[in-house]
Amino acid sequence: MDDASAAVIRRAREDAVEFVRLQFTDILGVVKNVAIPVRQLERALEEGIMFDGSSIEGFTRIEESDMRLRPDPSTYCLFPGLTGEARAARLICDVVRSDGEPFEGDPRMVLKRVLQQAADMGFRVMLGPECEFFLFRRDPDGKPTTQTHDEAGYFDLGPVDQGEAARQEIVLALESMGFDVEASHHEVAPGQHEIDFRYDDALVTADRVATLKVVTRTVAARRGLHATFMPKPIYGVAGSGMHTHLSLFRDGENAFYEPAGPYQLSSVALHFVAGLLEHARAFTAVTNPLVNSYKRLVPGYEAPVYISWSAQNRSALVRVPSGRGRSTRVELRSPDPSANPYLAFAVIIAAGLDGVRRRLSPPESHNKNIYHMTAEERQRAGIRSLPGSLEEAVNELVKDELVVETLGSHVFSRFVEAKRIEWDVYRTQVHRWEVEQYLGTF
Repeated sequence: MDDASAAVIRRAREDAVEFVRLQFTDILGVVKNVAIPVRQLERALEEGIMFDGSSIEGFTRIEESDMRLRPDPSTYCLFPGLTGEARAARLICDVVRSDGEPFEGDPRMVLKRVLQQAADMGFRVMLGPECEFFLFRRDPDGKPTTQTHDEAGYFDLGPVDQGEAARQEIVLALESMGFDVEASHHEVAPGQHEIDFRYDDALVTADRVATLKVVTRTVAARRGLHATFMPKPIYGVAGSGMHTHLSLFRDGENAFYEPAGPYQLSSVALHFVAGLLEHARAFTAVTNPLVNSYKRLVPGYEAPVYISWSAQNRSALVRVPSGRGRSTRVELRSPDPSANPYLAFAVIIAAGLDGVRRRLSPPESHNKNIYHMTAEERQRAGIRSLPGSLEEAVNELVKDELVVETLGSHVFSRFVEAKRIEWDVYRTQVHRWEVEQYLGTF
C-alpha cells in the first residue's frame, strides 16, 4: 500500500469513520455514490470497488458492464453529519475498467487529460466558479415547488432573507470539508443564492462543485426546502449561472499578467481569450446542457448572449475582472450549474489552450453595453451570438474538432445521443403555454 492510501486509513481511524462514500459522476453530471463500511476501505484503496457500469447513464453496454471505482486518496474528507447518519468520510473516485485501465467515458478522466495537456505546455490551470442555485419550498407531500422562501434581492440580509440560515449551514458544512469559501450571498431573484470558492487547481475545483451540489441539497432537505441548480426555474426573473474564473500559472507566477501589456494582460491571456471566443458556440452544449439552459441565455437578465470580451463591462461573454498581479484572470460568464463540472471545465480549458497554442488574437475589447447595440451595430462589429437552443448548440458541437477530440469518442457519442433525445422529447411535447395561447383562439 502506498503512503497516500496508508495516510487515508490512519485519518479514517482517527476520525472514527464508520462509512466511506465513494463519489463519482455520470456523463450528464449526476453525482453517484457508493457507501462502504470502513472495514472495506483498505481493499477499496488497494483494489477498487466493482460496479455495474451498464446501469450508469452513458457508461457502457451490458456486455462490457464490469467497471471499477478507484478512490483518489487526495480527496479524503469527513462528510458533514447533516442527517443524523453514521459518521462518514468522502473519497472521489476515478472510473477504470475491470483490468485497471482508465475508462475513456469517465468525465473526471476527460478533465485530467486536458490538464495534462496544459502541464505539457508548462501551465497549471487555476479555476474558481460562482455557483448559483434556488431554494424552494416543498408541498405537504414533500415534492418541490417553485414557491420561494423569501422576497429578498441581491445581497439582502434577514429578516427578509429567510434563506440566510440555510446558506450559512451550507457554507459551514463545506468549510468543515476543507473548502475555501470566499463569499456567499443572496442573488438577484427571490430564493436565489450564490456560493463562491477561492480559485484553486482545476481538478480540485471540479471535485468541489460536484460535492457542493450534494451538500446543498442535503442541507436544504433537512430544512424542508428543495435546492435546485436548474438554470431557469421561473419565467421573468434571473436564472442561475456558474461564472467561471480562469488563469494559467507558469513556474508559480500568473501567466496572464503583464504590466506593460494591453490592460496589463500578457499575450498568453489574450490568446486564451481568443480561444474561448473561437470555440464558444461549440462548447456551449457542454457548459449549458439542458433545454432549460437556453431560457437563461436571453437578453435582459445579465446572462451573456453575445460572443465578445471586455476589460470593463459585464455584458460580454468573457470579462476581465479588475484584479491584477497574481489575481489576473478571465471570467467566462455563460456556463450554468446544471453542467457536468468535469466536462465543462475540460472544454473551456481546451478552448483557451487552443488559442494559446495557435497564438490566436481576440478582437478589440467591447467596452459599451452590447445589449444596447442594434443588430446592425453588432453585425458591423463582428459580434456573433451563442446558440439559441439545445438543438443548435449540439449541432455546433459536432462541427468543432477540438471540442469533439477533448471529450473523446465515447463521451462525445453518448453525450450527443442523450442531448438529441432530450431535445426531441421536448420538441414533441405540447406545453402549457401553447394550450393557453391557442386552445381558445384556433
